[in-house]
Amino acid sequence: MMENDLDKRIELAKENFKAGFNCSQSIFSAFADMYGIDKETALKLSSSFGGGIGRMRQTCGVACGMFMLAGMEQGTSDPKDHEAKADTYKLVQDLAAAFKEKNGAINCGELLGLTPNSAISSTPEARTDQYYKKRPCAQIVEEGAKIWANYLKKQQK
Repeated sequence: MMENDLDKRIELAKENFKAGFNCSQSIFSAFADMYGIDKETALKLSSSFGGGIGRMRQTCGVACGMFMLAGMEQGTSDPKDHEAKADTYKLVQDLAAAFKEKNGAINCGELLGLTPNSAISSTPEARTDQYYKKRPCAQIVEEGAKIWANYLKKQQK
């Protein structure tokens, strides 16, 4: 895969978010075709992980999207393949560590500066200029896409 293609995918992930897709959809759909998943399916598969999984402000949807890609990259469908399972878990842990290093946390609520008592709502906020000014999400989507692209670059060597 050409580095230029990966740069385009990073930009696509960011554009996806700015178009209104959630954080998980934005990153997962930008790379999903590499694994034979069409865009509509990718968007549906990742739709419930936005906002820290169902907008519950738990694990960041960008991280969840990367973890889904990790499963597509090297996951197993054989329940007895413990080595593949361990390899996938290791990749997820490495991705999580890189994500935390870049963003300071992996928890959506922490990334947004929310308190444990912050209200949880299922209703997404309108994507206004004010929304983008107060949220780091577009930047986090871009960082997550860069982390995934860097992983892919290392695999090519």
